[in-house]
Amino acid sequence: MVQTKPCDAAELRTLFLFEKLTDAQLGWLCERGRIEMYETGQLIAEGDPATCFFVLIDGSLSMTRRVGNEDVEINRTDQRGVYVGAWASYLGERSSQRYNATVLVHRPSRFFVLSADDFAAAVRDWFPMAVHLLEGLFLGAQQRESTVGQRERLLALGSLSAGLTHELNNPAAAAVRATSSLRDRVMHMRNKLATIAGGAWDRHQLETLIQLQQRAAEQVAKAPDLSPLEASDREDALSAWFDDRGIRDGFQLAPTFVQSGIDVGWLEQVAATVDEAMLEGAVRWLNYTLETELLMNEIEDSTTRISTLVAAAKQYSQMDRAPYQVLDVHELLDSTLVMLSRKITPDVQVVKDYDRSLPQIPVYGAELNQVWTNLIDNALQAMDGAGTLTVRTTRVPDQPMIDVEIGDTGPGIPAEIVTRIYEPFFTTKPVGEGTGLGLDISWRIVVKKHHGDLSVQSRPGETTFRVRLPIEGPATVTALVTPGDAIGGDAA
Repeated sequence: MVQTKPCDAAELRTLFLFEKLTDAQLGWLCERGRIEMYETGQLIAEGDPATCFFVLIDGSLSMTRRVGNEDVEINRTDQRGVYVGAWASYLGERSSQRYNATVLVHRPSRFFVLSADDFAAAVRDWFPMAVHLLEGLFLGAQQRESTVGQRERLLALGSLSAGLTHELNNPAAAAVRATSSLRDRVMHMRNKLATIAGGAWDRHQLETLIQLQQRAAEQVAKAPDLSPLEASDREDALSAWFDDRGIRDGFQLAPTFVQSGIDVGWLEQVAATVDEAMLEGAVRWLNYTLETELLMNEIEDSTTRISTLVAAAKQYSQMDRAPYQVLDVHELLDSTLVMLSRKITPDVQVVKDYDRSLPQIPVYGAELNQVWTNLIDNALQAMDGAGTLTVRTTRVPDQPMIDVEIGDTGPGIPAEIVTRIYEPFFTTKPVGEGTGLGLDISWRIVVKKHHGDLSVQSRPGETTFRVRLPIEGPATVTALVTPGDAIGGDAA
């Protein structure tokens, strides 16, 4: 229950916020405002329209913010003169005019209450220079962070685009080379077929040759992975086998047969199947068959790699999807790893420890991928080309949340700067290599937009960033909170 009482200008002057006002200004406040007595309970609710400005005269209050499905207390005070509510009303539509936190009263408390419109008018009329300075500071910071943030995203996009172009170029070039070689092999096969057709081979011999060709093609699919030493030994054995049977240039044929999984034992079966006069022709015909199969496999592998990269880029950008939807966080992580694959050197081991039982969660996919990009890219830079990158997902015990951990084995973050890493424009990278907004943007996306949490634990040889995300999304979807929404309204 709220009780309204008369306003006392002399009492207002005892509050630090009003102590320098003139008698006329205090009189104006008492005329427009009111003293209200609140019992225990909720004073204002986060997200409601900011209609009033409250100044605590005596009592106790706390401020909470919604994180996932929990209300997290961020301040508790009984200091006279602290203020909450529509503190930014003088900025008008240029700032969000909603309460940015829930305020609770813990014992009977008195407040001076002024409407948002009257508070805005008083500030603008009494302190025009201060208003201009505050507007310049607030809106300038917004514009600066927006511009640099866009630059940060463009730099990241440029780096990813360069990497993607490089990754696409390799399989595309391989497919072009394989296609050219395949055309040459098919031409030779046509010539060989013409020779066979004009020869003295009977129908039974041709059928035998075709059967050998089919068996050889099937063998390619079952070819084992050999070490360079094993492959070399098998090539030497096959070369010797070809020489013993008078087959010319056996050393040139051997690598194709070895790569296809064909050994001396398999060729002995061929020798036992065909006449001795047919053996060299059969071997060369099989060689063309094997080369053709291997080239088609290379083309298939290359085009599959291209398709995988395109699919990863599509998943990463979320360009064909709604901004906010239910997604599998593992798909987002995998697409980011693919996009950053060029930066993952051979000396970096990637460990993916996924809890596949985790449910899909409602997220802004493209923006969450930006978070993964920032964290993984920072981890790779910290390790300087060698170490272990760990990407782990787990469910938070007894909470409707999931954890995504991105860890590295780099030198760690110095203790003296751990508390500053989320500050806008703070960076330890050389001039020109970082804007200092990567972690700031990541924090906003995780905490402000997804109502989650972003934290870090670091020591030499082990740094882990933990992103905590709610399994269920908020009842309403809002835009990313602007920089000013996080200041001024807190109980000071």
